[in-house]
Amino acid sequence: MPLTPEQQAEIDALRATPRATLRAVSEGMEAHLYRAHEVLDHGFVRVIDYMGDDAAIVQAARVSYGAGTRKVNDDSGLIRYLMRHWHSTPFEMCEVKLHVKLPIFVARQWIRHRTANVNEYSARYSIMDREFYIPAAEHLAAQSTVNNQGRGATLQGDEAARVLEILKSDAARSYDHYEEMLSQDGQQGLARELARMNLPANIYTQWYWKTDLHNLFHFLRLRADPHAQYEIRVYAEAIARVVADWVPVAFGAFEDYRMGGVTLSAKAIAVLKRRLAGETVTQEDSGMSKGEWREFTEIWG
Repeated sequence: MPLTPEQQAEIDALRATPRATLRAVSEGMEAHLYRAHEVLDHGFVRVIDYMGDDAAIVQAARVSYGAGTRKVNDDSGLIRYLMRHWHSTPFEMCEVKLHVKLPIFVARQWIRHRTANVNEYSARYSIMDREFYIPAAEHLAAQSTVNNQGRGATLQGDEAARVLEILKSDAARSYDHYEEMLSQDGQQGLARELARMNLPANIYTQWYWKTDLHNLFHFLRLRADPHAQYEIRVYAEAIARVVADWVPVAFGAFEDYRMGGVTLSAKAIAVLKRRLAGETVTQEDSGMSKGEWREFTEIWG
């Protein structure tokens, strides 16, 4: 169960007592406020608070650029201009605070984005819940033979069953031993900060994660990408759906220029110009490495 009864009661109470405000409000985001969007088997993402909307991006840009923005016909055009030309500061005027429940190994990937304020559940002070991420069978895969940090073919039959059983039994045994070691129920045992070292990386933790829209877009560009690890990608996809309702114009520009666009190197541009001129270009005379050429041809043929 992703939400505890206490958390659900808190959400119901908060949503039952709305207050009038003079600050900018995004109707799309209001629909998400406090609601938990379930992710994986026990995880969730929920919006705790936010600041700003599409209009806040425009407002900040017009303060910064002044008369120069009068050439832009409307707010949508200005936001697309900002995204197209990598003007990041106006997007930093919007912020969001999320409550996320996620496996520890996903959290360790996530925390590499060092552009947010984070406060995580402390296993020094509290006892961790017996909740582990156990992949569905379709997400059990062997190591990729072409990518050292990716997955290959999906495990089948007896091999999938064997791996699942190991994951489940190891998680349960580790937690049993964690409970047995704790200083509780009259035994001296270990302090919580020491007993936690025996817990597996697939146990769930929780944190509050606050960031601005510019850095959130950077997170989504990397983690909502099809090449990202599935377990963090589904969190990014859940967040992306929320952001699409929060700042629809900015998110549309982000999808167009960042998620749907590509960045070309000087060598790639030169190759395209030669191709357009009718020249046949090979990897050997392109000036690109084999890896660069492979990525180039995956897009351009």
